[in-house]
Amino acid sequence: MRSFLTRGAVCVGLMIHPSVAMAADSTNAAIRIGVITDMSGIYSDLSGPGTVAAIKMAVDDFGGKVLGRPIEVMVADSQNKADIASAKAREWIDTSNVSVLMDFMDSSVGLAIVGVAAEKNIPALVTGAASARFTNEDCTKVTVHYVWDTYAQANAVGSAITKDGHKKWFAVTVDNAFGKTLLSDLTETVQANGGQLVGSVKHPIGALDFSSFLLTAQNSGADVIGLAQGGRDAQAAIKTAAEFGVGQTAEQTLASFALFSTDVHAVGLRTMQKLYLVEPFYWDLNDETRAWSAKFAKVIGRPPTGIQAGNYSAALHYLRAVESAGTTDTDAVMRKMKELPINDMFAKNGRIREDGRMVHDMYLVQVKSPSESNGSWDLYHVRQTVPGDTAFQPLSKSRCPLVKK
Repeated sequence: MRSFLTRGAVCVGLMIHPSVAMAADSTNAAIRIGVITDMSGIYSDLSGPGTVAAIKMAVDDFGGKVLGRPIEVMVADSQNKADIASAKAREWIDTSNVSVLMDFMDSSVGLAIVGVAAEKNIPALVTGAASARFTNEDCTKVTVHYVWDTYAQANAVGSAITKDGHKKWFAVTVDNAFGKTLLSDLTETVQANGGQLVGSVKHPIGALDFSSFLLTAQNSGADVIGLAQGGRDAQAAIKTAAEFGVGQTAEQTLASFALFSTDVHAVGLRTMQKLYLVEPFYWDLNDETRAWSAKFAKVIGRPPTGIQAGNYSAALHYLRAVESAGTTDTDAVMRKMKELPINDMFAKNGRIREDGRMVHDMYLVQVKSPSESNGSWDLYHVRQTVPGDTAFQPLSKSRCPLVKK
């Protein structure tokens, strides 16, 4: 099924040719959603073909048209490289009249694309990348940070574990914008709850061997080893930790800040059991999430990740804003996106603040043991619903120049 979707995504991208570019609000011009994501690398299971499928579901559920114009989905593989991704964004804006850009996954990629979008005045919906810089020093008037961010991940997990008595932390982080911001957010959270960061180590994206990083963490004397990497890097780090017995004693535990359901499923409950993490969405939360996830599973063959579900919601919200504004003009659409509440299977009473942060509830979950699970995707105990105003950075702490102090 995955190979089918990948081929489909490529075909969608190839449909678009520079010669078809038309004026922004021409009555017959397509409204084009540009999806730049990791289609084949370490984050492709979290987003990739599943995100493409989710956005196309949103388009179909909206009726395939807005303002009487067809909606097209364009897809490009970022390869997790900022230069490739930003060049593609610029090309689409200049030659294919793209109406909005979405996803991005890697934070360095996202920051590069947002820079282009701000220059060209095109909405950029950051639905995959997580660095809190998108709503702080790198915020723009065209940016919406929709699904998750480093502040919420560090805040929810770090606060819960530190308050539980585990005061000394050691962080193993990926050496990119996500890892650097997560480390800063984690340090602030741990200190605010009476703990301390006793050390940290960085690893390159796509690291082949995590043993030295984890053994350094194990020997640090920390109560908690915090893992800040995503996708297959996160899976590899946790598998290595299990192999070496890292974080599996009464004196030392593991915490992860960028795990999703596909990671837990891939590594297995036996290794992951009892681990705490924060999710923006879980397929088994309620009847509405289960119904939508069943539709998604008919296409992909499994339930969605939080990023894939968030992409559906963000695409639908963008299209509703275009319809309400009566135009694709960026300023008008951004106003409507911030005015309209978000109520769907992903978020209830969600809202987009002046800094671009989409505020919604997050979920502190604990991975089930094999004996507690009733199926291959029955993964979590939902331990706590974290209200959006608690999970995300308050505006009073914002470093975004758009925020009125």
